[in-house]
Amino acid sequence: MKKLTWTTAIIYGILFLISLSILIPILNLLAMSFSDPLRVHELKGLDIFPKGFSLINYEVLFSNPLIVRSIFNSLFITAAGTALNLFLTAMAAYVLARTNFVGKRLVIIFLIVIMVFEPGLIPEYLLVKDLGLLDSYLSLILYKAINVFYLFILMRFFEDVPDSILEAARIDGAGHFKIFTKIMLPLSKPGLATLGLFYAIYHWNEYFRATIYLTDPNKWPLQVVLRQFVVERDNTSLLGAQNVLSYEQVAALDFGSLQAGTIIISMVPLLIFYPIILKYYAKGALEGGVKD
Repeated sequence: MKKLTWTTAIIYGILFLISLSILIPILNLLAMSFSDPLRVHELKGLDIFPKGFSLINYEVLFSNPLIVRSIFNSLFITAAGTALNLFLTAMAAYVLARTNFVGKRLVIIFLIVIMVFEPGLIPEYLLVKDLGLLDSYLSLILYKAINVFYLFILMRFFEDVPDSILEAARIDGAGHFKIFTKIMLPLSKPGLATLGLFYAIYHWNEYFRATIYLTDPNKWPLQVVLRQFVVERDNTSLLGAQNVLSYEQVAALDFGSLQAGTIIISMVPLLIFYPIILKYYAKGALEGGVKD
């Protein structure tokens, strides 16, 4: 058994404190969302257990059609956007990492330039408008379909695949499509999982462009609704669509608890998605791929 040194103990202690600083605010929001509205004022900043227990906040939130629609909108935009991102990024990375063509160096230089110097919001808006994508999900799904920085990361994964594997596949008659789908993608699962997580987090948390391009509230993703309730404190919209509560229950509601519940709802999908992706972060993805 490895002996625990003072240096390791200090590192573990620092990481534990950092974890607590992240976890306690989340648990405090969770406790606030499940607390009895009449007792929620008893909660302090470090409390992680609810005062009493009530599901009234989630009853209110899930009785609002705007909340429910926004959840499905976010799930659709995130799933479709991430799938498109990975598909296009993987194909571009394979072409740049494993094929030689005239002007390849110029293409890479061009990609570096557009990674450093991005166009402003005004030309971007005019392009979306000219393409007829205003008030369309595609305005969010197609934005940055290929992130150049992520493209270079995936290129490194493809370049690490041993040439002997590809040579053996070519001898067996495999073309680029078969090499890409049967060899490169399976051996690059850790890289694809990493980029998939990055892309999914981006799409799930995106709200700025949604507020610009989507004018129909029925198409808003959850983050826009969250901003509406938490930042702008639009409590009228929050309660306007629900009719499951009596007047006395509405009067007793704590809007801070409702906002905490909305934040928790926005966090749950990522908390579920992250552990699923973790299993693909295995080391030694190429182990056994090359024999001496």
